[in-house]
Amino acid sequence: MKNTAIALIVCLAILACKKESTSEPITVNYPVTAHVDTIDTYFDTEVPDPFRWLEDDRSAQTEAWVTEQNKVTFGYLEQIPFRKDLKNRMEKLWNYEKVSAPFKEGAYTYYYKNDGLQNQSVVYRKKEGGEEEIFLDPNTFSKDGTTSLAGLSFSKDGSLAAYLISEGGSDWRKAIVLNAASMEIIEDTLSDIKFSGIAWKGNEGFYYSSYDKPKGSELSAKTDQHKVYYHTLGEDQAEDQLIYGGSPDEKHRYISASVTEDEHYLVLYPATTTSGNKLLIRDLTDPNGLFITILNDTDSDSNVIDNKGEILYIQTNRDAPNKKVVTVNALQPGPENWKDFIPETENVLSTSTGGGYIFAEYMVDAISKVLQYDYDGKLIRDVNLPGIGSAGGFRGKLDAEDLYFSFTNYNTPSSIYKLDPVTGEYSSYWKPDIDFDPNAYESKQVFYNSKDGTKVPMIITYKKGLALNGKNPTILYGYGGFNISLTPSFSILNAIWMEQGGVYAVPNLRGGGEYGKKWHDAGTKLQKQNVFDDFIAAAEFLISENYTASEYLAIRGGSNGGLLVGAAMTQRPELMKVALPAVGVMDMLRYHTFTAGAGWAYDYGTAEDSKEMFEYLKAYSPVHNIKEGVSYPATLVTTGDHDDRVVPAHSFKFAAALQEKQTGADPTLIRIETNAGHGAGTPISKTIELYADIFAFTFYNMGYEELPNQAVLKEFKD
Repeated sequence: MKNTAIALIVCLAILACKKESTSEPITVNYPVTAHVDTIDTYFDTEVPDPFRWLEDDRSAQTEAWVTEQNKVTFGYLEQIPFRKDLKNRMEKLWNYEKVSAPFKEGAYTYYYKNDGLQNQSVVYRKKEGGEEEIFLDPNTFSKDGTTSLAGLSFSKDGSLAAYLISEGGSDWRKAIVLNAASMEIIEDTLSDIKFSGIAWKGNEGFYYSSYDKPKGSELSAKTDQHKVYYHTLGEDQAEDQLIYGGSPDEKHRYISASVTEDEHYLVLYPATTTSGNKLLIRDLTDPNGLFITILNDTDSDSNVIDNKGEILYIQTNRDAPNKKVVTVNALQPGPENWKDFIPETENVLSTSTGGGYIFAEYMVDAISKVLQYDYDGKLIRDVNLPGIGSAGGFRGKLDAEDLYFSFTNYNTPSSIYKLDPVTGEYSSYWKPDIDFDPNAYESKQVFYNSKDGTKVPMIITYKKGLALNGKNPTILYGYGGFNISLTPSFSILNAIWMEQGGVYAVPNLRGGGEYGKKWHDAGTKLQKQNVFDDFIAAAEFLISENYTASEYLAIRGGSNGGLLVGAAMTQRPELMKVALPAVGVMDMLRYHTFTAGAGWAYDYGTAEDSKEMFEYLKAYSPVHNIKEGVSYPATLVTTGDHDDRVVPAHSFKFAAALQEKQTGADPTLIRIETNAGHGAGTPISKTIELYADIFAFTFYNMGYEELPNQAVLKEFKD
């Protein structure tokens, strides 16, 4: 009875807000985007590209276009009456202290902390029984908070530290070296580091990865020859030793390097795409040691998780689509000598090590299950997690006495637990003090059929007492690519949405990694349409089960997920009311010509591969499938002008085509964040402003003149 009453109240509140509009719709006058006579020919087919000039991200013309588009977009957003209320509520809810799991380096314990609304989290440290002190404060790196800490690595004894910085959200990094004890800079500054960590070798130097400086724009020019270098402390970067890469006969777009904890081996992972890698090791105890090849093909994703002397522990999906762990002697490390250590199961495996143990985390329908093994392969225990959701961490040094792990789900803020790896007992280390009651919300996992009959899981989260009346504002979020798994995790942003009576739904689409390599491959190249079909079927399920209706449905996704939104809204424009593509890959015929885009070919294929591949890509490429005479949903495209992963030209061209061909009355806007990249390191202040705009745009275009749960916002009004 209580739930029925709550549902009735929620229903009445929503109906009261969603009344017949009494205000004039916001007028939008789009800037005119000039055409150029650019035509590409693929297999005797001519394809016009009238907005090619927008690919020149540094030109005065493109800059002027960005300025005019932002003027129109922000002019529209500023007229939404509850936009500021949403921003104030986000600031209020976001303003709680956040602390990371601690990690020990030398005599100090380090951890990240944010007092609430700091643009960047601060690195603190303290000795046992000592006072807390700031080690690195990224908020001092730049006045506007757009320079972020992008990596931190210590030498084995903890006496030296190298940290990476990103400026304006760029993937290009700079490295600075500190004397950890005195916090004095001893090396300033290595540059042109990209897609790389720092792998120390003693206190003498470290390995890192870089591309040659590209010709043309650093933000968009092609980069496709990754190289690993060794930097000796005290020497100029120009003298750094090339360790691997750069051969004209063998192009590796990505090469990462790591050093085992005992500093016995250097491990290299050369790759040509984002899926699959070679595997090589070098014995660092032998001054004349050469690289030994473990795998000379890129047919699997394989990595060394640890070693015990000459015995290597390797996680791999070679002949094991759901992954397994094998052992092998480093002197004869070929796959013909591998021995199963943790065999493959029906669930996807990922591993971590710490405290002398190996932790095997499995995804069971995207939910975490964790088993603990010793280095002889004995199962120690099934770790009893705090609930149903996502667990992560369980890593540390070999001699660590305590390990830490996080736990979260869609309605439970992430908390950190301290684990004794010997006894298996754990206790709460840190829980957020947040103005959000998880007990007022619930998540439900459902399974629905896609177009071809494939069963796809989806987790739907909402406020308890939700009325299944088809009138709930709903965000359907998806990704579906690159073997990436979407597992349950809490978000302040989603909390705001659900607090307003919104439904948040996340399907685990093909192309992701939730069910292993086969699930990933089922959403790649000539099977990419499966991903879009899975997403569209999720929307149809939500509508058929009366969670929502098309006029209350928004679809959202970023990067590859931006492509997903672009494809879904051009294939089924009537299915949703709002589309929110973020930093999306929208031009599928040219994506591989920018920065490291060619490395995405495993998932997408390229227009040069074959006539069949070209025609398949063109058939779903969002930029090429916007048609005259079609009413598209209200669309807010979002991107950053410094995005050098998915260059903003994708979004620019998509928005220009939408504005030119939109037949319906719904707005098609683009919001371009200046001095911002693909998303990582974005200042909190900019993130809050962005999502206040996204949610305001969404509610407003669903017909709300005020928010469904306006009462919760009243105390936060200016």
